[in-house]
Amino acid sequence: MATSKSMQPLTNFGKIFWQNQFRTTIDLPDPSKLPNLHGKVAIVTGSNTGLGFEASKQLLALGLSHLIVAVRSEQKGKAAILALRKASSAARIDVWRLDMASYTSIQAFAQRCRAELPHVDLVVLKAGLSRTKFERAESTGHEMTMQVNHFGTALLTLLLLPILKSTLRHTGEPARLTVVNSLTAHLCKFPNRNEQPLLASFDDTEIVPFDAQERYGVSKLINQLFLAKLTDMLPSENVVVNMVDPGLTKGTQLSRDATGVVRAGAKIFFSIAGRPVDRGAATYVDALLRMGAESHGCFLMNNKIAPLAGIYYGSEGPQIIDRIWKETLEEMRSHGMKIQDAFDKASTSTDIK
Repeated sequence: MATSKSMQPLTNFGKIFWQNQFRTTIDLPDPSKLPNLHGKVAIVTGSNTGLGFEASKQLLALGLSHLIVAVRSEQKGKAAILALRKASSAARIDVWRLDMASYTSIQAFAQRCRAELPHVDLVVLKAGLSRTKFERAESTGHEMTMQVNHFGTALLTLLLLPILKSTLRHTGEPARLTVVNSLTAHLCKFPNRNEQPLLASFDDTEIVPFDAQERYGVSKLINQLFLAKLTDMLPSENVVVNMVDPGLTKGTQLSRDATGVVRAGAKIFFSIAGRPVDRGAATYVDALLRMGAESHGCFLMNNKIAPLAGIYYGSEGPQIIDRIWKETLEEMRSHGMKIQDAFDKASTSTDIK
């Protein structure tokens, strides 16, 4: 089976959008075709609302034994539990605080996983952000969209890998980690791709004027390219890592920061073209449970393996990917994080360079 990395880049995005949103129906999870999740432990970030909440419901309906609702607001998470219990009265559902804009919070969350969970079988890193104006994360100084969608997601991925690998000793099969990505990663212009350093340039509006739509797409692109390199070095026998695009979905809070005419326009557009939230969330469940080792390092769209963003295949791709990788790891090391140790525990074949 072809992998994302061996495919040709996508073209004719207007046709793709029409096909995705108006000609494709995503099936809801079928218990007869998916494994029962009794005894399994899952983490879903951003699971108090929208796609994360609905994916959590679907996992619980498949027999999941223990769900970690990882959210920034514990109060909102506890409110979500009341609704989630309708999907399963037998499952254990816990709310753990996780702020993807804070390295300290991410590290504390990973440490809690190591200390309190005997194993982690399934992870959906769904927490994402689309800011309408330039804003810095207080604790890191990075532009907020990049902080949450790339830096925070990359850090949590790396810190969870050794925990996920240890699941092999309990189940005999690799754990699954699905990171929510987006087709907008294929559409962004990325004009600062040659800046040195690259990632820091997103924090300077004189170098990169802030555009909300562009920033969301490029944050997903940066993370996609980072994960593509990560999975080159991480054996799928240890942990299966893939990326999923749920498609344009109504009923989420992605555009919650929009105001006025923009907010009204977005609401109308999503209501016409958006998928129902349960169908969008079903792509997460499919990526976790139906897709196997063949999806490792792949971008998934409409429950199928699809190409990565076009820049991955171009002549400049390897150099840009290498810079994203090295600058991301240097960012983490500069904050005192022992990323090498985490990766060494997860991968038996390759060291981080």
